Amino acid sequence: MNQEQFDKIKNGEGFIAALDQSGGSTPKALKGYGIEEDQYNNEEEMFDLVHEMRTRIVTSPAFTSDKVIGAILFEQTIDREVEGKYTTQYLADKGIVPFLKIDKGLAEQENGVQLMKPNPDLEDLLRRGNEREVFGTKMRSNILEANEDGIKAVVKQQFDVAKEVIAAGLVPIIEPEVNIKAEDKEKIEDILADEIKAELDALNDDQYVMLKLTIPSVANQYKKLIEHPNVVRIVVLSGGYTRSEANEILKKNDNLIASFSRALINDLNVNQTDEEFNKELQESIDTIYDASVNKG
Repeated sequence: MNQEQFDKIKNGEGFIAALDQSGGSTPKALKGYGIEEDQYNNEEEMFDLVHEMRTRIVTSPAFTSDKVIGAILFEQTIDREVEGKYTTQYLADKGIVPFLKIDKGLAEQENGVQLMKPNPDLEDLLRRGNEREVFGTKMRSNILEANEDGIKAVVKQQFDVAKEVIAAGLVPIIEPEVNIKAEDKEKIEDILADEIKAELDALNDDQYVMLKLTIPSVANQYKKLIEHPNVVRIVVLSGGYTRSEANEILKKNDNLIASFSRALINDLNVNQTDEEFNKELQESIDTIYDASVNKG
């Protein structure tokens, strides 16, 4: 584990950019960026275009380590280059800590949740992550109902995989997303907090994890998790909220920082001039940074 990166993620002021749109979410991300599906012919061209978008973001003068402390990347991105360097190395040289998305998407809904699909290639993916010197990983599940059995299964699966990640020398970001439209969102978050706390308490002293959670309905709901000695940092996702909505709710939660995807890049467009693009990105980064750092 890179101690300098560990300290930056644990104590640094700023937020983590989620640039990990994968196969299923890439067409939507490109459409939001102004590139329609009829503008590429196959998956290879699609991934080339999304890498061009990511490259434009990370090379922008707005994308700096004084406000962006980390970035989550898609599996394919770690083998691609930015300005002649592997993307992970490019980010690390800018002082931005690289993470790798490792899940293979969501299984069908059962017991009010979607577990992660099986990942038989996890060992190989973690090896590749180490070769590219990523600091940690991220994996997402989805919770839609206040079903205790389902929530317990999500948390157990997440921690089981997290232990494999830790054994590989990396820091896992555990992401049991709570759907923002869930009828019993507040109750779900009560159950989720208790289940996560039980799994954290069972870890060894040297097993560190991060959490990526939906911004809670009750401010400071996750205080006991933030203070847990095995938790490096808790970040939150925008989850379908607009950037202004997400920022407003985030400001009410002490010691939570953002890890936004859509809310970060929504106003960016392929047809913008570099000046327009950098201005929009700067505004987005500034507001997300403010909500992450300046509470109240």
